[in-house]
Amino acid sequence: MEDAYLVPDEAGLASLPERFGDDPVVMVNLIRFREEAGEPCEGMTGAEAYGLYSQETVPFLAGVGGKVLQAVVCDSTLIGPAEREWDMVILVEYPSPDAFLTMIQDPGYLEVHRFRAAALADSRLFPSRPLPTPGA
Repeated sequence: MEDAYLVPDEAGLASLPERFGDDPVVMVNLIRFREEAGEPCEGMTGAEAYGLYSQETVPFLAGVGGKVLQAVVCDSTLIGPAEREWDMVILVEYPSPDAFLTMIQDPGYLEVHRFRAAALADSRLFPSRPLPTPGA
């Protein structure tokens, strides 16, 4: 099986405040679901388990001032390999790297995070800087 990436790189996490300062950070999430979710979500699809994770994450996200900017389902490819690589792309904005780090270290969030782990076959997470939208 190919390498799967499901947890953040510790050095990358540690460098976020230095790289972004107090500026907002948009986390670009590329998501590939398991066909069948793992523990503790047996009997669910990966997509269903991720839906549970998403629902349970809302209070933690709101608590640090974060928000989902956009979530989209990826069902085909126009440029790239014919085989679909990702099931979903999600853009989540945090007011600062510290807000993101606060959320992912919250004991309540860590309890909910197990649903994400049960749901995913693979993922990527790109901390990104928001740019002005042309014409906005």
